[in-house]
Amino acid sequence: MPKLSVILIARNEAANIAACLESVAWADEIVVVDSGSSDETVAICKRYGARVQVTGDWPGFGPQKNRAVDLATGDWLLSIDADERVTPELRAEIEQVLAAPDSDAYEMPRLSSYLGQPMRHGGWWPDHVTRLFRRGAARFSEAKVHETVIVQGRTGRLRNHLVHYSFRTVEQVVAKMDGYSTAAAVSMAERGRSAGLGSAVLHGFFAFFRTYVLRAGFLDGRLGFVLAVSNAEGAYYKYLKLAVRSGKLGA
Repeated sequence: MPKLSVILIARNEAANIAACLESVAWADEIVVVDSGSSDETVAICKRYGARVQVTGDWPGFGPQKNRAVDLATGDWLLSIDADERVTPELRAEIEQVLAAPDSDAYEMPRLSSYLGQPMRHGGWWPDHVTRLFRRGAARFSEAKVHETVIVQGRTGRLRNHLVHYSFRTVEQVVAKMDGYSTAAAVSMAERGRSAGLGSAVLHGFFAFFRTYVLRAGFLDGRLGFVLAVSNAEGAYYKYLKLAVRSGKLGA
């Protein structure tokens, strides 16, 4: 059986990390790259036998995850986030494919919750994400936010889903929207992109329409509407921040 390394990045995830690590305790190795937690994250990881490296900087999600990739020693790598859980069914399927792999990487459906409710519409399900890959066959993109796995070879698909406990509170929604919109605006500005107020308004409106109407977010009830509004705000503020950086929103 090939050796499996679980890799994850973390910062101040004491409330989440234990349940996450418990769901992957069966792996041969757990590697955590911590970006300077001030809570008990590192101590909890070590109690679960994880190999932890603390970094003094934050290069962005893609580069940070590639640091974890480089530290892993397994034949296969499984990348997860602190607010995600591997179900027993997904574990069994992973072990089955690793016994006789026919691909260089595998994507899996991810079921995410929003303020406690699993969201099956609005573009959130099945949300296939590539998380399992052969060491040397894949790396993360260098994107600071919304990083992707770049695979050299064939990507297969698993049936069982990864559980994602995202956005447990409104405060988390607002905080993550602010952080992500800033990182995205910085990244776009570095690539020479620019925007104005009109662009910010239009992107916000379309994000709501796409989530709530085109992707049937209304089928998720009241929280489907709330999620569509959150997506609209995230898009609006991303382009608004870009407009400020572009010098197109001054008096």
